[in-house]
Amino acid sequence: MIQHVALELREADGEAEVAFWALLNFAEVRPPESLAPRARWVEREGTQVHLLWVDDPVVPLAGHVAVVCPDHDATLDRLRAAGFTPEPRAEHWGAPRAFVHSPAGHRVEVMAAPPG
Repeated sequence: MIQHVALELREADGEAEVAFWALLNFAEVRPPESLAPRARWVEREGTQVHLLWVDDPVVPLAGHVAVVCPDHDATLDRLRAAGFTPEPRAEHWGAPRAFVHSPAGHRVEVMAAPPG
């Protein structure tokens, strides 16, 4: 299991980014005191996403974070209701999946089941 991934963004995008990850059932957790002034963290089932403040964030063009959401359809409905546009993709591993962009522009794959 991956423990965490770090994503770069401007501090001004922090609130919207935390709200986005909440739609994927990630809850905000407090980073260590030494990192709190320059980051916000969210976590779900032991996996964290570290949102790091930088002046000139880099958003990978093809790279992405993949999140397994067993409540896939309900998750996509929550995203749509919040103004996001999930883009369904061909099923892989016998399960639906879609891509969506976070407020900071990061590409996130929402999968109904893990590879296998």
